[in-house]
Amino acid sequence: MVLFVLIFRILHPMKGVVYKSTGSWYTVKSLQGDFYDCRIKGKFRMQGIKSTNPVAVGDLVVFDVETKGDETVGIISKIEKRENYIIRKSVNLSKQTHIIAANIDIAFLLITLTNPPTFTTFIDRFLVTAEAYHIKAILLFNKIDTYNDDELLEIKFLAALYRNIGYECIGISAKTGKNIDKVKTLMENKVSMFSGHSGVGKSTLINVIEPDLNLKTSEISEQHQQGQHTTTFAEMYDLAFGAQIIDTPGIKGFGVVEMEKEELGDYFPEFFDIKDQCKFNNCLHLEEPQCAVKEALEQGEIAWSRYKSYLQILEGEEENYRKDIHNT
Repeated sequence: MVLFVLIFRILHPMKGVVYKSTGSWYTVKSLQGDFYDCRIKGKFRMQGIKSTNPVAVGDLVVFDVETKGDETVGIISKIEKRENYIIRKSVNLSKQTHIIAANIDIAFLLITLTNPPTFTTFIDRFLVTAEAYHIKAILLFNKIDTYNDDELLEIKFLAALYRNIGYECIGISAKTGKNIDKVKTLMENKVSMFSGHSGVGKSTLINVIEPDLNLKTSEISEQHQQGQHTTTFAEMYDLAFGAQIIDTPGIKGFGVVEMEKEELGDYFPEFFDIKDQCKFNNCLHLEEPQCAVKEALEQGEIAWSRYKSYLQILEGEEENYRKDIHNT
């Protein structure tokens, strides 16, 4: 019987979800619930995939099982169509993108006011990418147990700004457990991704949500005020309450998806809602006359920080992700 099952699997391609990628090897969980170590079929790498990693965590793939001696490995031959994905800008000179994760139901962005600071530029780039790929984004303001009254007021101001646009915002504390139950309820029966600067408490939060995972955590380096990276490769985990998470490397900044300049405003919901009131259909909301977005900006209906993020992305300013434009 075992031999028959093995022969069947060798002759018939299987489907599964990528749970871990280490660059050349992929851990795939079959739809039957078994895990396989897989590689990419040789020619597969050359099929015009412009990212540095052709297969990403969260991908649904087709693979064949091969057995040589005592070793059984899977050979990935196809990636099924992705519902969505999140990218970051590649560090290599080819300017290729790097896909962080695919087929995500919810993208949580962890935000800290200090230690390390998360600036609106970074938040807005993340939200633009989520909007462009139709991923539900939720903002988690972490470490709220550590802030003084003035800092809490600033958190409330930021949360009100993004709630007014339509984004869900939750103040949490991974250390005290505040509102963790709300986060878990949102995660049920979903694939979630947690992102944010290194040191914002991603691993700590995930360990509170699912203590048995025991993900590595790191303290903030006081000298550099940035967390030491604790995650090397993205990885998906099954959770006890019927959810999956994708743990991602601490990243410096998100790449913005390729888009036409005329499209960018569509990924700022508050711009999109009133763009039909602009005089010109292809208005870029710069110097054009009778621009509804600029008028709303002047009337205080659109936040200046959002407009400045829009300008930075429009002009292709990709360096200095942590520039503070919140109070300028």
